[in-house]
Amino acid sequence: MKTKSAYIYILPISILLISFYMVPIVISIIVSFTDYKGYGNATMIGFENYKNLLKDGFFITAVKNTFFYAIITVPIQTILAMILAIIVHKKSKTFLGKTLKTVLFIPVISSTVLISVVWRILLNGDLSPLNQFVAIFNLSPKWLSTEMVKYTIIIISIWKNVGYFMIIYLASLVQIPTTYYEAAKIDGVNAIDEFRYITFPLLKPTTILVVFLSSIWSIQIFDLIYMLTGGGPANASVSIVMRIYESAFKEYNIGYAMSLANVLLFITATIAILQRKLLKRESSKV
Repeated sequence: MKTKSAYIYILPISILLISFYMVPIVISIIVSFTDYKGYGNATMIGFENYKNLLKDGFFITAVKNTFFYAIITVPIQTILAMILAIIVHKKSKTFLGKTLKTVLFIPVISSTVLISVVWRILLNGDLSPLNQFVAIFNLSPKWLSTEMVKYTIIIISIWKNVGYFMIIYLASLVQIPTTYYEAAKIDGVNAIDEFRYITFPLLKPTTILVVFLSSIWSIQIFDLIYMLTGGGPANASVSIVMRIYESAFKEYNIGYAMSLANVLLFITATIAILQRKLLKRESSKV
């Protein structure tokens, strides 16, 4: 009887998960083996869509750009979030700490569309506010040029998301017993050793979580790029999700878009599985 009651409790969420997660994944896998265009009948073509991935220069460029975003963004974002969290935690009762926490979290809750429009105004053109400011120092960077656009997107992405990961670190810092730090002060431990031997080891599980969440977000980047550059100039900022969008809604090649989406799903699932294994290992050590 208790077992039946348990199944009844999990039934609503199970229906939602199956309907909105499992069924779409199965449909995506099936459609990826067809030449479906979004209309008319679909013909099974086997692994043709997956074979064409290796010949698609647009997709290869998107993969390179996406992993470039992830490789640069993740470490910088993780380190910056940890440093900011430690500063805010130590100044939590002061006006500076409260203000800093609020200011850093505002971009997180702000609409990406709005942020993209604002940054496009700030960056685009010689008369933009930011370009007029840097002109004081005899600089005239082309923020959205082929050479700089990826770095510009990385900076904006970090600025928008770092507050979220800072909050995750803050939640972990609050749980560290103050007795550890009190004992360290009695032993004459300096701030660097305090971080090295107390704070960082106890934040290791949180760091693993932040790294993998940040990795998944970076790999799935789309809305910022779509609104800011549209993947340009000359595909210099295109991402994997952007390529999926182009295939599905501009080229009307739904079958091929599903094969691209499944590759992204495989990458994301691999990251998630790796994260769970590492977190379990850290939990067992603790």
